[in-house]
Amino acid sequence: MVFSDIIGQNRTKSFLVQLAQSERIPHALLFLGPTGSGNLALAVAFAQLLQCENQPAIRNPQSEINNACGECPACRKAAQFAHPDIHFSFPTVGTNAVSTEYLKEWRAALTENPYMDVNMWLQRLGAENKQGNITKEECNAIIKKLSLKAFEGRYKILVMWLPEYLGKEGNRLLKLIEEPPEQTIFLLAAENQDMILNTILSRCQLVKTGFLSDEEVMGGLLRKRSLDENRARQIAFLADGDFNTALQVADNPENDDARLLLDWLRKCWRGNGVELVKWTEEFAKLGRENQKQFLHYGLHFLRELMALVVAPPGSPMRGAEGARLRPEELATAQNMAKVLDFEKIAHLVNLFNDNIYYVERNANPKILFLDTSIQMNRILKSA
Repeated sequence: MVFSDIIGQNRTKSFLVQLAQSERIPHALLFLGPTGSGNLALAVAFAQLLQCENQPAIRNPQSEINNACGECPACRKAAQFAHPDIHFSFPTVGTNAVSTEYLKEWRAALTENPYMDVNMWLQRLGAENKQGNITKEECNAIIKKLSLKAFEGRYKILVMWLPEYLGKEGNRLLKLIEEPPEQTIFLLAAENQDMILNTILSRCQLVKTGFLSDEEVMGGLLRKRSLDENRARQIAFLADGDFNTALQVADNPENDDARLLLDWLRKCWRGNGVELVKWTEEFAKLGRENQKQFLHYGLHFLRELMALVVAPPGSPMRGAEGARLRPEELATAQNMAKVLDFEKIAHLVNLFNDNIYYVERNANPKILFLDTSIQMNRILKSA
């Protein structure tokens, strides 16, 4: 993967090329930004640039080429995610799992969509009710791999996706990150800084990326999905800077999370106990990662609903014409905006955030979401 394959983030690309040209590369870089912004893709492309045998972007600072050459043996191996000195670490499923057990799936997933989110990856592994983690055995395997000499590259590079999933096991890597073997580089791609150990953060140089612009997402869709311009523009608007979401909308026009949320909201509004129990029993079968994904989508919907309440159509602020929702979602949000005030929506947001916390801690989904449904009915119907 080379930088020209990655959508937007031109400032970050230029910074990384300049960093490589300076030959003063920090031993640990943390690529931090929202889901779908391309953090993982940037880390992978930078690793290839560092291992490139020709290095046109590094050897000739005046060159307009900002990529690895893509043609040398190192680049060909890196493009297949099979370079012996570029190691990968990522969340897996199981208490003793290590990343090397899933390299076939990992290479296929990266080839298909380097902008994927963690839920897509874990469902590929058959996570179902299990949650992802980076295990103690994985940390020990990393220490062992990086203690060996490089096989053929200039560097030994570890690309770790989502160090948030290390938890306290990250303490096992602190000494290695602080005092790595010679020519060893850590490239961490993260989305949530608050979930990373401060001791790891303090040992990394931060590389921040932001949401992609609508124009960048649109351009990416035109390149990768060959959509017509109007359709690409519409999807880019809905995606709100998340290229992974844009790809999912392009490939799956009907969003199951959207339909499920609207159905749940209608049932909570009616407050029929039998309907709510049936909905909860079906929802509990989805598995924890899918439940968290659904709740995050719900937070997106509530954010847009809140914007409609604060800035109704016709106001100088953003109204319905600026809501990043599909037509059916927008129609529901407009109807809800007539009967809900800011405070009620804030209560719903807190409820969804609490549920994400409880799902991550293995709460019983039937009890949790039935209780949530009852609370939502009370919020929606309160005076």
